[in-house]
Amino acid sequence: MIGSTILRLDSVDSTNNYAVKELLTKSLNEGIVFVADCQQSGRGTGQASWESAVGLNLTFSMVLFPKQVAISRQFYISKAISLGVVDFLAKYVVGVSIKWPNDIYVDNQKIAGILIETAISAGKFSRAIVGIGLNINQVAFISDAPNPVSLKNLTGETYELSLLLTDLCACLDSRYLSLISGEYSILDHNYDQLLYLKGVWAKFRELNSVLSEEDSFFEGKILGLQGEVRGFYFKEVALTVGD
Repeated sequence: MIGSTILRLDSVDSTNNYAVKELLTKSLNEGIVFVADCQQSGRGTGQASWESAVGLNLTFSMVLFPKQVAISRQFYISKAISLGVVDFLAKYVVGVSIKWPNDIYVDNQKIAGILIETAISAGKFSRAIVGIGLNINQVAFISDAPNPVSLKNLTGETYELSLLLTDLCACLDSRYLSLISGEYSILDHNYDQLLYLKGVWAKFRELNSVLSEEDSFFEGKILGLQGEVRGFYFKEVALTVGD
């Protein structure tokens, strides 16, 4: 289903924005993918942007209608998509992990980012626009992002983007089918096992802390998404290295 229809765009501001505009005027099939050679204003989470050289990487968005997923289980959409990207990358490199909530790392470098925007109608998800930026053939990065890496950086190989996109869509589709089939325990287990720096002591900074600047830094260990000694919500804490 995901990738059964792929529409290629020369240049857009953001593939997520483009998908939303298309939905406002057209009836789209679930799983349609909009892929752009050039994304002028690729977006990450919050105010972050996504750097991507023209024609060298995979920058695309897909339209999903996850009405079977309860609103209380919204984060499972992110889990399924993140795991699909990991499944794909694991065919080419080792050391792939998920930096909570949905950045994809190889060792200590960021190779992909995911942005999911949902809409709710009548108490159900009416849509989810899933944007993915995956570094493939770009070898030099000029933004101030501290730790980008591409597949070519890691392997020395140059890749045919259209072939990789087909393979990636198949991996995403497999995980999405697990999601809509209600296989939450499998998604929980797989996601938890792939958490970046899980079980490793690391230095963190508590964001928007009312404590002093000195006291807002602490050492901690990621135990998982359940049963943590101290819990944090998204954007409440950040690693001081490897962002």
